Amino acid sequence: MDVPILKQGHFLIASIQSALSDADLSQLREKLIERVGRFRARGVIVDVTALDVMDSFAVRTLRDIAHMARLRGAETVIVGIQPEVAFAMVQLGLTLKGISTALDLEEGLAFLNQHTQGRLDEKGERGRIERG
Repeated sequence: MDVPILKQGHFLIASIQSALSDADLSQLREKLIERVGRFRARGVIVDVTALDVMDSFAVRTLRDIAHMARLRGAETVIVGIQPEVAFAMVQLGLTLKGISTALDLEEGLAFLNQHTQGRLDEKGERGRIERG
């Protein structure tokens, strides 16, 4: 199943609509990381609201997406983890340590706006200094 990836300003938003196979998750990872470079994205949001289960491969793939995106200069926020999913993840010892999470898409966008604004300002100032 293909996951839609939307571009919103400097951010990419991937909204997972239903359970994905391991191959689908791997394809999502590859597409997101490629698009971070193509669109010079500063942030990635992965919306998992529709998921009622996350297995170890899904959690590992989300961690991989976040780490790869960070290496390419983008922050990642996972949004919409349902209470039952969070409970099961804790019980199974599955963590998203070091990865930002938010309640919903609105909070995820607010987090990225706040978190990336400083970096964008810094780059703009550095660019002016280096040119002058």
